[in-house]
Amino acid sequence: MPNPRFDFARATECFHPGGIHLIGFEFDGTACFRKGTVAGPNALREVSDGIESYSPYLERDLQDRPFYDLGNLQVGNSEDCESNWRRANEHLYSLLQNHGIKSDKLKILTIGGEHSISYAPIKKYLEAFPDLLLVHLDAHADLRDGYEGFHFSHASIIRRVLDHFGAGHQLIQYGIRSGTKEEYQWMAEHRTLIKSRQEFLNTIENISKERPIYLTLDLDYFDPSIFPGTGTPEPGGEDFHSFIALSKILATKNLVGADVTELSPDIDPTGNSSIFAAKVVRELLLTFKEQL
Repeated sequence: MPNPRFDFARATECFHPGGIHLIGFEFDGTACFRKGTVAGPNALREVSDGIESYSPYLERDLQDRPFYDLGNLQVGNSEDCESNWRRANEHLYSLLQNHGIKSDKLKILTIGGEHSISYAPIKKYLEAFPDLLLVHLDAHADLRDGYEGFHFSHASIIRRVLDHFGAGHQLIQYGIRSGTKEEYQWMAEHRTLIKSRQEFLNTIENISKERPIYLTLDLDYFDPSIFPGTGTPEPGGEDFHSFIALSKILATKNLVGADVTELSPDIDPTGNSSIFAAKVVRELLLTFKEQL
């Protein structure tokens, strides 16, 4: 039996200066195809005790760099799904009200939930870092100005966080293979989309080691042949090893925050997608630099 295991036993209810934190956001209210991501955070936790804490790729061990699991945000139970989403956002803001993400050197990894859950953490990181680089890995552009009546839809998450961009903020997108003609025109005009894997990795490699980076990862970035447990699968996605190549580069950079979204565990009855997502989370937790 593998030992020690990767688990979330170090529970807490508050942020710790200099610490690495994980927090769940159980929400799929704007999902438009196949729902089920509401179960993502706890499904990921449930399988984590079967995964080693050591990453042979990064040669780092979670036993050597403890993280804090803050549990799940409080989501409302109203019939108005946007009010439920806003309640969870307000819960996150309240947890952070006595902390400065930058001044307290907080590392936060949010797990969803559909991609609309990324809005609140990204907004807080944009406020904290005027030179933040947002790296968006996804099958979809997510640049619509709302979708199916939801202004803060999972299909408009990047459009909504762009509302908070300042002059020093930057967006890089990779893995995108689905979107409207208008979305592709916007990405071309603003030069945010990178189409070649090698060009993408080279671009990340060339980022200054001091520049703060936030990674937002929709798990449908991966090909559905290896990750079927997501609501809006798109053929032609990336594999695990390309993600590891990125993680090795990010481990030398200043990754300050991240989110992992769109695990819909019941779509994949084998449970393999939940295990896959847990391994992705393990690598990201280990990609954060330790604070000295």
